[in-house]
Amino acid sequence: MATSRDDMENEDLTFRRFEDGDHVYARKGDDIFNEDTTYKCPTYVHRTPPCQGSCPSGEDIRGWLQIVNGIEKPTDDMSMEEYAFRRSTDANPFPSMMGRVCPAPCEDGCNRNNVEDFVGINSVEQFIGDSAYEQKFTFDNSAPLSGKKIAIIGGGPAGMAAAYQLRRRGHGSTIFDEHEALGGMMRYGIPGYRTPRDVLNHECQRIVDMGGIELRMNTRVGKDISIADLDKEFDAVLWAVGCQTGRALPVPNGDAPNCVAGVKFLEAFNKGILKVTADKVVCIGGGDTSIDVVSVARRLGKIEKINKEDRPEQVIGGYVAHDAAFAAAREGAEVTLTSLFQREEMTATDHEIHDALHEGVRINNGVMPVEVILNDEGRAIAIKMAKCEMIEGRPNPVEGSEYEIECDLIVSAIGQGGDLSDGLEELDNGRGLIDADAFYQIPDREGHFVAGDIIRPHLLTTAIGQASIASESIDHYLKQEAPQKRPKVDVHHFELLNKLRETNLSPGEFDAEERGDMRGTDDGNWAVHNYEDRSSAEIISSDRLFLGHFPFTPRNLRSSSGPSADEVLGHFAERGVGLVTETAVEEAGRCMSCGMCFECDNCVIYCPQDAIFRVKKDEATMGRYVDTDYNKCIGCHICSDVCPSGYIDMAMGDH
Repeated sequence: MATSRDDMENEDLTFRRFEDGDHVYARKGDDIFNEDTTYKCPTYVHRTPPCQGSCPSGEDIRGWLQIVNGIEKPTDDMSMEEYAFRRSTDANPFPSMMGRVCPAPCEDGCNRNNVEDFVGINSVEQFIGDSAYEQKFTFDNSAPLSGKKIAIIGGGPAGMAAAYQLRRRGHGSTIFDEHEALGGMMRYGIPGYRTPRDVLNHECQRIVDMGGIELRMNTRVGKDISIADLDKEFDAVLWAVGCQTGRALPVPNGDAPNCVAGVKFLEAFNKGILKVTADKVVCIGGGDTSIDVVSVARRLGKIEKINKEDRPEQVIGGYVAHDAAFAAAREGAEVTLTSLFQREEMTATDHEIHDALHEGVRINNGVMPVEVILNDEGRAIAIKMAKCEMIEGRPNPVEGSEYEIECDLIVSAIGQGGDLSDGLEELDNGRGLIDADAFYQIPDREGHFVAGDIIRPHLLTTAIGQASIASESIDHYLKQEAPQKRPKVDVHHFELLNKLRETNLSPGEFDAEERGDMRGTDDGNWAVHNYEDRSSAEIISSDRLFLGHFPFTPRNLRSSSGPSADEVLGHFAERGVGLVTETAVEEAGRCMSCGMCFECDNCVIYCPQDAIFRVKKDEATMGRYVDTDYNKCIGCHICSDVCPSGYIDMAMGDH
């Protein structure tokens, strides 16, 4: 949890390695110090930072933050913006979209929360994506096509990310989607003022432009083409169909005709067929989908008199569509959101909750629906609510706390499910979802793989991460290789050897017969000295860092142009304003580079023996900034104590 802003403004934040009364050195690797000598010397240990460990798509966040802030330099004549784009999209091909809408679990994991406030990772990612959009960067498509054909069912974030990763591995694909346009939930589940359509179109097209990717739009697999036909035509199949159905309210009369699902409400709006909602709208939820619903409802408003056949539930059900005349006549609607949880426990992103309140949405916290009240026509006219208490993780109504909210439209945003009807029933695991093993293969169905919400509804970034792993599994399958064991920390790691190759600093060749056993060398040019990569096994925690190195530095916030309650009707412009280059560089500079050297020089300055030295400039690169002269090192561990990023361990052999 980040330090509160009041504490930041009113207190001088100080950090100490030791507290009063401490007299014993307590740290992993204890008891290495004995007077002025020890048998342990520094080792440079690369670990995964918690931001990356918290990122479901496994982005090398520390890496692209270091590129933006200038620590890691591009090679040749490549710009900082392009180099950061290439590092970022190694894991996730949608930096503009994710920078805008991802709820950023990476920021919750950021170790800077132990200093004052997390690094604005999302805002820097949006900067990277928007720079790529403005400068029209393209993806590398140099891998020759293998001739194998993969069917990808679904053109949303999982399906598109899989097509991208497969093409990078040299495999073409055919994407099947029942919609007119690519994007899935990014297009049909999130309003355009959050995912601007020009940028979304560009990020999708950039993948298609890699070549070898065929599109079959307006095609529903199971109905328009059978699973058996897919098996005949393709070498492998990836199911990325998402979850496009919503859960009905589990209360009496929750199936009333004007009780609709949140995902269907948003799909109708995003298709452009829903122009107005109702006079009084109530949304049951508390997550990001419910925030989108109420924000859209405030923008759409109502019209005073509406024919029965034009009611919003008729449009959402797909029976009719509103025309432009509805938009011209709309007025403000009364919109209420209810949540089981108090505001601080709601799953929706805090700034989205703030924006909804600013736009005139009423939020009732800590309440649950009890019953939908119907009129003589069987339509909902109110919903009975009650205060709720959690007992063994389940909500229970508090007796005597019931009250009613009048409404003309109820939107249920309490969860999503898959639609495996019309020929896909054989994939259903009994819960409307598809089972997956650790490699995202469908059990007992050779050549079929799965990724995204259809496994378990979660975040867009989760679907993208699963697609990356599934693509690797498909690659092994097509090559008739056994899938490799997944690492404990399963992310896209920085690799020092790759960086050395990139900068033309690759180690020399090692001839074992010529040299014999020389594993203990500290000067051979065929070895990477003094370095250990534990990033696939360990995430570095804040207690390994020297937090006292980092002064209080306020976060560079994106500005917002969101409308007020009086301005929201018909306001469909993007609410946020991204960082410019200068502020993006400043914000990236707040990264503490956990688990990787960021060239602060502390170890060089504080080493009493001058044993730590900077690598020659023409031999240095990211992760290879300092080295140790073991003939001078006495193992005093001062370098390890003053390393802010936790990159130095006292762990190198007998001395």
